[in-house]
Amino acid sequence: MSTSPPTPSPSTAARRPSAGGEVWRAVSGRVARVVARVHQTWRRSLQVRVVTITLVASSLLVGGFAFLIADKITTILLDNARSDVRQRVTSGASYATKQVSLYGQPQEAQLQETIDDTVNYLAGGDPQQTSGVVVAITANGYPDQIQTRTAPAANVRPLISPELRAAIADGKVASQIRTGRLTGEPTKYLVYGSPVPTRFGQIEIYYLVPLTRQDVTAADARATVVATGVALVILLGLLAALVTRLVVNPVRVAARTAQRLSAGLLDQRMVVNGEDDLALLAASFNQMATNLQRQILRLEEMSRLQRRFTSDVSHELRTPLTTVRMAADLIFAERDEFDPAVARSAELLQAELDRFEELLTDLLEISRFDAGFAMLDSEPTDLVPVVHRVVDRLAGLAERVGVPIELDLPNAPVIAEVDPRRVERVLRNLVGNAVEHGEARPVLITLGVDETAVAITVRDRGVGLKVGEEKLVFNRFWRADPSRARQTGGTGLGLSISLEDARLHGGWLEAWGAPGQGAQFRLTLPARAGDRLTTSPLRLVPADAALPFGGPRDGGPLAIGPGTGGALAIGPGAGGTVATVPGGASATGLGNGGASATGPGNGGATATGPASTGDEQRAEVRS
Repeated sequence: MSTSPPTPSPSTAARRPSAGGEVWRAVSGRVARVVARVHQTWRRSLQVRVVTITLVASSLLVGGFAFLIADKITTILLDNARSDVRQRVTSGASYATKQVSLYGQPQEAQLQETIDDTVNYLAGGDPQQTSGVVVAITANGYPDQIQTRTAPAANVRPLISPELRAAIADGKVASQIRTGRLTGEPTKYLVYGSPVPTRFGQIEIYYLVPLTRQDVTAADARATVVATGVALVILLGLLAALVTRLVVNPVRVAARTAQRLSAGLLDQRMVVNGEDDLALLAASFNQMATNLQRQILRLEEMSRLQRRFTSDVSHELRTPLTTVRMAADLIFAERDEFDPAVARSAELLQAELDRFEELLTDLLEISRFDAGFAMLDSEPTDLVPVVHRVVDRLAGLAERVGVPIELDLPNAPVIAEVDPRRVERVLRNLVGNAVEHGEARPVLITLGVDETAVAITVRDRGVGLKVGEEKLVFNRFWRADPSRARQTGGTGLGLSISLEDARLHGGWLEAWGAPGQGAQFRLTLPARAGDRLTTSPLRLVPADAALPFGGPRDGGPLAIGPGTGGALAIGPGAGGTVATVPGGASATGLGNGGASATGPGNGGATATGPASTGDEQRAEVRS
């Protein structure tokens, strides 16, 4: 009864290739890591590249020379052996000719004995000599009458090729190199043959000289050349490493010193050794660092003095301003009893004092931001009442200039961890500017929220911003039209302070504008204090914005405004528009229409991501 071998279970069969695949993946992963490490080292180290190139080039060069030298030595040894054996063959053939010239027929009785004596004589006189040289006399034309004789005794026929026999039969002296076994181990022989003319015809004499000594000499020469070449390559590599180190080390020191200088360690310097070019480089670098340090310290001192001057002037003006305010309040309260001209002067004095006091307040706030003393008092705040308070405070101004304010707010509370005082100040500045530039057209305030951020946009439909003005809108004391009369009595610092408030929250303050289409400002804040923004619930570019060339909204105009870092960045608009925003760094996304859209990063880094229909996507910012 026969039994079949057990069949492996499907699970076992499945595990086998899986284990092999895991081993292959592990090996390939390790190889990939090694290759990546080597590639990284190759890219980062100039010394490794120089030494490697030197080793490769010198190895090829030395290897070529070593091959040529070894081949030349082998050729010389073989030529010397050939010359020596040829002389011996010529001499042996002459001697053999004299010995057999007395015989007229190959069957004569004494001929074989004479051939034996001749072979023994040519081999050195001893038939059993062991010098390695084999002498043979054959008679290919008379195999029955004359037997082949060798000294020492050996079977030489395997080493004598038909070609060599044919060449000698034609009366030529010929040679070849053959390998065979005659007296022991297989040996390489130089086989030289020559015809021996006689009265009855021709016989042949052969010398089989071993090339063992020449092979050993050639092998020793090759080993010497290879060892010398390897030593030379190693010395060249060490020399290249040493020279490269002498050149690269100062460069590395300069790079490290430059990194420390860029990190703010302005007292870092390079060590100057000698008077060569590298020493000149180090001295020049130190001189540059000294000048740079002196200039930076000078600028820092000027900036500190400027900030201190602004702060001191603002504080010192408080006392006289308070006195003047008290007197102006008394005069303003009694203005009805004065002449119309004096009463008008009292009103103008009161208005200018209000503006002057507001300017001092803004200057003090700016000085706190510059000094780094601004503090954020975050607390959970419902932004809907904040928007209503701002609108209520500016309702009188809006009614006076004929600009209606429209609200688009959620019905539910919008809670975010913010500083309500600062957020209200930002909105007051944005709405005030929109009312001032609204050109009797409605101003729309929109509040949006998502899981991570809240956003407020203020949209006006006034004259908008001209090309180039977008980069200046958040500068201190900048006005789009200096000749235009102010209705709100602004100080020119409102948007700058608003930008600093947004940065203090870790948020974005951005602007869009186009000539004839008005402007829109967007404030985006994280819903939880300390979180990093990646998206905004609201678009920066309005949905009703059109191309400057009269095209549809899908293209969108160019819009530029400030973001969170002070550098120029481009932010996405809906429908594929491009909105440019000076932010902390460049951040790139994709607009709805598929066009490129870039927005500001929050930490001086680049952020990239696509934007969806209802919001602008910002990928995580990498500092």
